[in-house]
Amino acid sequence: MTILVTGGAGFIGSNFLRHILGHYGQFKIVNVDALTYAGNESNLAGLHESYCDRYEFFKADIADAKRMEEIFSHTKYYAVVNFAAESHVDRSIENPQNFIHTNIVGTSVLLDAARRHGVRRFLQVSTDEVYGSLGLEGRFTEESPLKPSSPYSASKTAADLLALACYHTYGQDVIVTRCSNNYGPFQFPEKLIPLMIATALADKPLPVYGDGLNVRDWIHVEDHCTAVISVLLKGRAGEIYNIGADSEMRNIDVVKAILHLLDKPESLISYVKDRPGHDRRYAIDSSKIRSEIGWKPMRAFADGLAATVRWYLDNRSWWEPLIKRSL
Repeated sequence: MTILVTGGAGFIGSNFLRHILGHYGQFKIVNVDALTYAGNESNLAGLHESYCDRYEFFKADIADAKRMEEIFSHTKYYAVVNFAAESHVDRSIENPQNFIHTNIVGTSVLLDAARRHGVRRFLQVSTDEVYGSLGLEGRFTEESPLKPSSPYSASKTAADLLALACYHTYGQDVIVTRCSNNYGPFQFPEKLIPLMIATALADKPLPVYGDGLNVRDWIHVEDHCTAVISVLLKGRAGEIYNIGADSEMRNIDVVKAILHLLDKPESLISYVKDRPGHDRRYAIDSSKIRSEIGWKPMRAFADGLAATVRWYLDNRSWWEPLIKRSL
């Protein structure tokens, strides 16, 4: 069976490719990625050599309907897993149009092509940011109201609703997953954890938004990947599945933990003006996927963070050019 994975050169997508190719020999993967700033060809190093008969890559924009028609005509796909997205909140504030193009138009193009070509299942990979911000108590469930706070989360909300509308309108087999904050290897160094690691290693001030007390619910990317494949194989059409690891942390505590692991002083922390519309707290209730599908996370945050720091220490040749390119 062949799966079309979009955004497979990105952080989560590339980890998903390695996971499914390494553990599910029955699947062939076709990877589609536009190779924008966060889609890095080096994330895919070794895949062709290791899985030459089961892996194929096309450079393409998912919002290009003509190109997607060509790719969907290329072979018969069992499923589409849509990781492709513009995902950085700060960039969405500066230029919302890119997020509308990829996250909304692109998802619509993929849904239409999948339906026309008889693709068995469409999995829309989304985010807990569609729910907005929590107070001090409670967690997001699949029934929580949608209250996006940024152009990024608004575009992902629209994409989710388009996907679910295809289930209700056309009977298309669609599932939506919404995951908490990911961390781990191959994450583009503009996100909190890799940015703090790289900045601390350079002995430069670590920029922390506001008072640093914003809370995020963290999950290691490998746990997210196992959840996605579990939902792909066992989930029910038309359903939403929240994915989380019960690892709530204040941003400032994450930063301090990174400094401790790198043996760097907390004096490097520099509080900066808060991001506009910065959500205060996220927390995921993942009881549905755990009880219905039997998935559970395997990495404790402290262990996963230590492994992630080691990875960035061992792979400077991967992330240092990215930082220089983004300056």
